[in-house]
Amino acid sequence: MTTCQVDPSIERKSIKGFKFPLGVYPVETMTPMIGYSSEFEPADNAEEMGDWEAWPDQYVFDIVMPADRVEAFWHQVFAMMPGRIFPIIDYIGHDAYREIDPYMAYEPIGKEKVIDAIRTYRPFFFEDGMVGFGAVSEDPFFYIFVDEHKIVTIRVESQFKPRVEKLLAAFDIEPKEEPAGADSAAHEHRAVLVTTPEHPELLNGDEILERMRDAWNLVLNVDPETNVDDDGKELGITLWRSFLRYATDQNPDEQYAEVFLTTDSIRKAEELSQQAIISTFETESEWHDVIIIAVDRFTSEQLMEIFKKESNAKPFDLNVLEADSILAIRLIMDKEQS
Repeated sequence: MTTCQVDPSIERKSIKGFKFPLGVYPVETMTPMIGYSSEFEPADNAEEMGDWEAWPDQYVFDIVMPADRVEAFWHQVFAMMPGRIFPIIDYIGHDAYREIDPYMAYEPIGKEKVIDAIRTYRPFFFEDGMVGFGAVSEDPFFYIFVDEHKIVTIRVESQFKPRVEKLLAAFDIEPKEEPAGADSAAHEHRAVLVTTPEHPELLNGDEILERMRDAWNLVLNVDPETNVDDDGKELGITLWRSFLRYATDQNPDEQYAEVFLTTDSIRKAEELSQQAIISTFETESEWHDVIIIAVDRFTSEQLMEIFKKESNAKPFDLNVLEADSILAIRLIMDKEQS
């Protein structure tokens, strides 16, 4: 059975009895404060929500608690949600121009799928500093999210406000003007999972995310027709690395590959990657199943670091990149290569 395990060499940071997540810890003097803030937010404009229904009037709770209490609190709040929900994951991935990869489901799934995954990969969700997760329902509207600092945000309609406040009181969490967790000071994020060749059942964060994308039907919530950084700056043509899973009629067992290319949008990067893999087998196979796992932008320096062992690798000049060019394809025999 696949699972994950915390690196036993990682020590938990604690300040005045407040335990921080293993994957997030302050690097400057600060005083943590357990508590929550709340405010009323009016309904969103439907035109701004795109494919989503407009969010109604809601009460927003931002909650700080020690890391060893987050899991129990999550399960109590999640129990208030209806049976079918839309899962959410934020992941600090590998893209050179985007800090967080936001994933959302656009079709609801049963809550039991979320519960099973969180139990199976508990250290990843509740301790790892590279991931945040949550869920939202539309009728009734209910939102819960545990961010990468393991700070909890709840958004609910007015009918749920008393229940949330009662639960907070049961956990001895009081209203505070400025509750303080790891994000209230300069802090570091780190991955906390250990993987070893001797235990292939132990997964890292990237591998768990791959499984969650399949199980929860997650889609990267980024405009696929653009190529901008976190500040909205147009980047034009950039270097990309696409990571894919594929199978063919000649070899139905799933395998992995990397495609390195240049283009100016996620959509084009995905299409070019799939075409590149299919063309590799076009003389042998009648069908292909190619799944995009991740498409990330890289700098020239990052790609050269990847290719440093390649004898024919040449420097990439970002000023003279040709659009829609395949630079290299690597079929991965051992997934550790990725």
